[in-house]
Amino acid sequence: MAHWVDVCSVDDLQPNSGVCALIEGQQVAIFYMPKEKTVYALNNYDPFGNANVLSRGLIGDIKGQPVVASPLYKQHFNLQTGACLEDETVTIPAYDIRIENGRVKVSINAE
Repeated sequence: MAHWVDVCSVDDLQPNSGVCALIEGQQVAIFYMPKEKTVYALNNYDPFGNANVLSRGLIGDIKGQPVVASPLYKQHFNLQTGACLEDETVTIPAYDIRIENGRVKVSINAE
């Protein structure tokens, strides 16, 4: 069973951008796309740059896949799966996230 953590209000998110939240000791990058009414959550750690910076990356899409481009070396990570588009052997954790009653909730535990 998923353990949901109340992180913040939707109003605390930056539209079409990312923010970082510390959830149970892990840095989580949260991306908010209000036009699509969608939120995504990935681990904030960029394995290529060895730094917690993904929340500061640019979001967009490549061939219909929602992605974030790392601000360091520009690798693209799928916002739904955490898979790197340039190197299929690299995947970062992607977390379940939802908006409930105006609050953002994230589950970082594997079910």
